[in-house]
Amino acid sequence: MPTHSTAKLCIYPGTFDPITFGHLDVLRRAAKLFDHVTVAIARNLEKNPLFTAEQRLEMIRANIAEMHNVDAVVFDGLLVNFAKAQKAHAVIRGLRALSDFEFEFNLALMNRHLQPSIEAIFVMPNETYSYTSSSLVKQVARFGGKVNKFVPENVAAALRAAFPTA
Repeated sequence: MPTHSTAKLCIYPGTFDPITFGHLDVLRRAAKLFDHVTVAIARNLEKNPLFTAEQRLEMIRANIAEMHNVDAVVFDGLLVNFAKAQKAHAVIRGLRALSDFEFEFNLALMNRHLQPSIEAIFVMPNETYSYTSSSLVKQVARFGGKVNKFVPENVAAALRAAFPTA
């Protein structure tokens, strides 16, 4: 592996409430492109997350154990400040569909304005996951639907515990 000063590092930020197979697919793709990837879990209480940041971190860590160049942390504040402190070269963002593009494009431009040295890289997940989102998975789980096709087993178990069926 290159020395730390020459290693290409990136941040994969998100709320990950909860992490899905689509997120993990984007993460695996990023891990092939970079020497090291940090999954940056935003506390983002404005989104009213179902799981605490620490619970999300625990769920993610269980699913990245085999990925030797990936770690996960919780962060607060501006993403670009966190990325700069981590000496990251890029921020990875997943694009599922055209509807994601406008928001992500505007976010990337704002981040570039705030920290021009950090590139935004958009990664498309496998088309199998193009319709999967954390919000939809939570909605399915809330009404007793099976979510095992969309999330790892530890996440499915956490969703079952969060939404016990009568």
